[in-house]
Amino acid sequence: MELTEDQLIIAENEVKRYLPRSLKVYGFLILRNRVKSEPVTVLVDKWPKFHVIVCKPSYEKESDVFKDILIFANDATILEETIRSPSVFEWTRYLCIGTNRSHMEIIKAVAFEKNVPSNKLSECHVMILEDESRLPSIDCSGFSSGFSLSSLDESHLDLVNQTWKFGKHDGTLGMIRNMIAHFPSRCMLDPEGKPVSWILTYACCAMGMLYTLPEHRGKGYAKAVISSMARTLKAQGYPVYCFVEEENAVSYQLFTSMGFTEDPSDKQVWFGFNKF
Repeated sequence: MELTEDQLIIAENEVKRYLPRSLKVYGFLILRNRVKSEPVTVLVDKWPKFHVIVCKPSYEKESDVFKDILIFANDATILEETIRSPSVFEWTRYLCIGTNRSHMEIIKAVAFEKNVPSNKLSECHVMILEDESRLPSIDCSGFSSGFSLSSLDESHLDLVNQTWKFGKHDGTLGMIRNMIAHFPSRCMLDPEGKPVSWILTYACCAMGMLYTLPEHRGKGYAKAVISSMARTLKAQGYPVYCFVEEENAVSYQLFTSMGFTEDPSDKQVWFGFNKF
């Protein structure tokens, strides 16, 4: 069944009971219930005590491949039954699904039954900030003259898109535009007002797209924008976390040094499914 606006608030509290395994869906719901952006359909197997919850973005065009479907389940059998339903997944079109690694084997098995090939896109550590006091203090007086912390705006859209590793794909520009317009972001501006380092918030409330222009690295700007963003999210009552790809040792060390910790048993994976 599809949840109403009022039911989404109740679902947020229900999913919270399963933290940290439910963090991605919880992060999506807590942000969705406070900030209205692009429409998303949220489905559960039953109400009010559901076992499976699926958050599905609206697909308007073929390039919407970066709008990933989020899933959390506390019962593997019911998860398998739920995703077999054609009203939940349109297996005939491209799907990008993000969930706990433990759920993905079930999803891949159902896709195999339906003759839908799968492709692993990414596997990430989930890094969570539990103790805000471990964040470094921000003292802009220590930066070069004229540099200041701010938020991104639409004039920065092309720069963020061009530097993101997936930015050459169709559809990313619209996704990043939505993130900048609706969700928290932080950046370090140079004296001319150009961002030299920045971080955004995904629809699941995770911090992401951290980037510093090569000529400005090693100056502490990344730590400054992370710390500022983390405090902003914390002050607004949001969970403070991020995903770090398994092969990205530099980012893993950076977030660890700032007080973020990982549950080694919880990994998030993204798979693409495409029948054609």
